[in-house]
Amino acid sequence: MALIERYQKTNEVGFWEGKIPMNYVYTCGRAGEKFFREIINGKIFGTKCAQCNITYVPPRIYCEKCFERLEDKYIDVGTKGKVHTFTQCYETFDGNKKETSSIVAMVKIDGTEGGFVHWIGEVDFKDVHIGMPVQAVFKPAKSREGNILDIKYFVPSGSE
Repeated sequence: MALIERYQKTNEVGFWEGKIPMNYVYTCGRAGEKFFREIINGKIFGTKCAQCNITYVPPRIYCEKCFERLEDKYIDVGTKGKVHTFTQCYETFDGNKKETSSIVAMVKIDGTEGGFVHWIGEVDFKDVHIGMPVQAVFKPAKSREGNILDIKYFVPSGSE
């Protein structure tokens, strides 16, 4: 049966039970490479479109509004942002129950479009709120590996 044909009898539809093993290699691309190289240095970089005056974090190769090429237009955007949304997690990534819950938030770096999901630390869940100013806390320099986990978490910065 061709892909665009409809099934007339639902009992003809097949399915797969179980797990499908998948191997892959994730590459971060040219913009991501610059982003992670600067994370090692304790900095967060974005790309800025001069035409639209938009700064993207994480960096983009092209402006999403005008398609201006942004490669090589990287800027240090600082390490402060705001909580855009947040939740409390009671399980690990592989579904195991955690001893203590953690707070995960979408953090938007000040003055930029986009953002990324990361942990919030050194604060009780009841004290976290949308719009809360936060600042990145990096691992010690010798422990950094060039990935998003080089930022340990974000903490409240106290400057609303």
